[in-house]
Amino acid sequence: MTRRLRHGEPWGHAATGPPDVEVTGDDAELAARATRHPGELLRFHSSPRSDLARALGLGPEGPGTTEVAIDAVAVAGGDGDEVTAVNAVVLGPPPDRLRWSSRASRVSVRLDGRPWFAGRATTVVVANGQFLRGLDLVPRGHPGDGWSEVQVYALGRHERAEMRRRLPSGTHVPHPRIATGRARHIEVEVAARHLPVEIDGRGHGRNNRLGVTVVPASIRLLV
Repeated sequence: MTRRLRHGEPWGHAATGPPDVEVTGDDAELAARATRHPGELLRFHSSPRSDLARALGLGPEGPGTTEVAIDAVAVAGGDGDEVTAVNAVVLGPPPDRLRWSSRASRVSVRLDGRPWFAGRATTVVVANGQFLRGLDLVPRGHPGDGWSEVQVYALGRHERAEMRRRLPSGTHVPHPRIATGRARHIEVEVAARHLPVEIDGRGHGRNNRLGVTVVPASIRLLV
């Protein structure tokens, strides 16, 4: 069984050489470059929009000399499209944009092949990291522990504004109508509707099915 890393726990080792690839941009650009350069050591000059950099503790001075192995997640849509992500996948309105008027749909979620959630919900989050647009969306998230954290939002309309108010501090969870779990393979299906998909902060069309699989320690990164 993969041991769960804790925040602040020593992680990684001193790099033995210079990086192979320099990456500048946001989390989606990091994921794209890691896909094009598998197994190579990346130096990530992140933009202020990078939630993964925040989770890794990368400051304005940029990456240092410690090499860590972070997880990636492979995302497959019902249309056969496949994308690699490093931080978060959201099906439905993202929690920070969940409004009173957002409609709930019939959603089913399987974790590692087992039925886990079935009911009406607005949003499903699968997170490799911790933050979304700087908000502490998944306080338990760690991009190197071999797991994805899963949240399903089934909040009533009048509960959503209070949830958004609590997002910066991560105190929106636990909540009886935000189901939380973790897995290495997640399958999501929405009945009758296609919902917007967001991958690493960028819109990625609409879909009614997603499969998300953790690819442990697949990206070598200087921090």
